[in-house]
Amino acid sequence: MANWNRITRQGNATDRRGMAVGGLGIVGTIAVIGISMLLGADPSEVLGQLEQQGALTPISTEDSQQFEGTDAYEQFSTQVLGSLDAYWEQHIQNYSPATLVLFRGRTTSSCGGAVSVAGPHYCPLDQNIYLDERFFEELQSKFGAQGGDVAEAYIIGHEVGHHVQNILGLLSESQSLESSIKTEITADCLAGAWLGSLQTQNIYEQNEILEALDAASAVGDDNIQERTQGTIQPESWTHGSSAERKQSVMLGYQNFKDPSVCFER
Repeated sequence: MANWNRITRQGNATDRRGMAVGGLGIVGTIAVIGISMLLGADPSEVLGQLEQQGALTPISTEDSQQFEGTDAYEQFSTQVLGSLDAYWEQHIQNYSPATLVLFRGRTTSSCGGAVSVAGPHYCPLDQNIYLDERFFEELQSKFGAQGGDVAEAYIIGHEVGHHVQNILGLLSESQSLESSIKTEITADCLAGAWLGSLQTQNIYEQNEILEALDAASAVGDDNIQERTQGTIQPESWTHGSSAERKQSVMLGYQNFKDPSVCFER
C-alpha cells in the first residue's frame, strides 16, 4: 500500500455517488455509446446495460446516506489529483486542474452523460474526469488485472493525461483509429511520467510500479477483445495493445523529468 498521505495537496473532486439522476435521453445515450466505442466496449452491450440499469433506477435514500461526508476513496483520489496537478504545473504552461467526478451508475456531463459501463473517461467540454470506482473491481474480475492502489492511481493519471492533451490542443472530436491509439498511448506515457516523479517522494515502493504496468496491460485492446469476444481484431483497436500500453507507461516513468518525450512518438 502506497503512502498517499505524504501528499499534502488536495485536488478537485465532486462526489455525486449519492445523487440520483434522470434518464439520459436519446442524445445522451448516443454520446455514451460513442464514448464506449472509444473505450473498446461493444455498443450492443452498452445498450443492454443501460436498459438493465433502468432507464436507469434512482439511487435509494440508503445509498445516498452511504456517501455522506468524505470516505477513504474520495480522500485517496483527491490526494492523487493534488499530486498530478503539482506535477503538471511544473511542466505545462497555463495548466489548470481538472475536476474528478465520482458517481455511481450514471450522472450528467457536458459530453451527453456518463454511465458506469463506459468506464473512466475525460470530457473535454467541461474538463471533468468521470469515474465510478467500481470499475477497478471489474478490471480485476473481467480483465484479469491484479489491482492495487498504484494501478488505480495510474487510471486517474491516464485521464489527467487527456486533460493535458486538451490544454495543449491535441484532442480531436473526430479521430481515426490510428490517431485514437496514439492519443491513448500518449496519455499512458503521461501517466507514467507522473508516477516516475513519485520516486523521489517515497510515495510507493519501486516494485509497486508493476501494479500500474499490469493495469495498462489489462486494458490493452487485445486483452479486452480476447476476454470479451474470444478473438483479437487489430483493425478495430482504439487504445493500443497490452504491450504498447505497458511500454508507453514505462517510457514516461523513465523520463519523468522531461515528459515531452511522450509527444515525440
